[in-house]
Amino acid sequence: MVIGPTPAHALTPPSGDLVVRRPEGLYCPPGDFYIDPWRPVHRAVITHAHADHARAGHAHYLCAPDCAGVLQARLGPLPLQTLAYGDTLTVGGVTLSLHPAGHVLGSAQVRLAHAGQVWVVSGDYKVAPDATCLPFEPVRCHCFITESTFGLPIYRWRPPTEVFDEINAWWRQNAAEGLPSLLLGYSFGKAQRLLAGVDPAIGPIVVHAAVDAVNEAYRASGVALPATRRFAEMPDKRDWAGALVLAPPSAARGRLSRHLQHARDGLASGWMQLRGARRRAGVDRGFVLSDHADWPGLVQAIGATGAERVIVTHGQEAVLVRWLQEQGLDASSMETDYGDEAANELANEPAPPQGVNGHSGDSDNTVNAP
Repeated sequence: MVIGPTPAHALTPPSGDLVVRRPEGLYCPPGDFYIDPWRPVHRAVITHAHADHARAGHAHYLCAPDCAGVLQARLGPLPLQTLAYGDTLTVGGVTLSLHPAGHVLGSAQVRLAHAGQVWVVSGDYKVAPDATCLPFEPVRCHCFITESTFGLPIYRWRPPTEVFDEINAWWRQNAAEGLPSLLLGYSFGKAQRLLAGVDPAIGPIVVHAAVDAVNEAYRASGVALPATRRFAEMPDKRDWAGALVLAPPSAARGRLSRHLQHARDGLASGWMQLRGARRRAGVDRGFVLSDHADWPGLVQAIGATGAERVIVTHGQEAVLVRWLQEQGLDASSMETDYGDEAANELANEPAPPQGVNGHSGDSDNTVNAP
């Protein structure tokens, strides 16, 4: 499929770069479209439906098919076009394709080919296995634009199976004591990954309305999730005993906290790797589980692209750029608006603990929490 000619004002800049930063967001000049723009534009290619990457107000949206359901569940009806992973679309003179990013359901890397150059914009990604979305697919390119949310060598994730064993043991012990377990995580992506990894035989699973809405989009895309109940379906306090309650972090500060005064609470986040993060979050347990690549994952993903040039965005840019330069790559950073979420988000994820210069990059983030 071809979308229009290349407009006269959208010629490739003198540098020849296929992606440049404009006030509206990351812009592809020869194709005259934006990737995850943070201001309203005429054409937006969306890597995934987290609110810092997918915002309302664009005239036209393009995303992967599995992204569409979540995107519209969060933003409402949209002028939306989908492009299956691996299929190509010609926009102006640019050949565009989407490839799995392994971040959340429907997340995609954007491959751009024009005038002999291939660029890939990663969006957010992880390389660890995840039952709720397609795995990260390395895409060969000349230039790779990568996130760096956890771009410090201290971030090294344990195998997810070990983390879920910990969560299940915690829930099982709480249930044996007749206590509910309140587990906090992003309403989109993290909550569904938690649902897919816990053992539903331990007890009933109750979810916040924000989680439930996204669950429906996941199930519609064929992702298997255990049966859940909504808060409103739990009128009797006795029903909460032994239950696992999944909610976004802001819910712990609202009406839910009054219903679960005797609950044991935990938070699933990559930030839990840092000493003191659990204390600042004010929870009983911290579980290190992230939907972003850790340091070895970033190194692995960047190396697999074969790119000689790497542009680093949102997160620990300076450290990763310096390390890449030491490896002989042409590395630099690019400022973006990712990671600073809109005020109307349903929930909040703890920001990086004090002293860490980074962003969480997910939809349920706020820069001043906890």
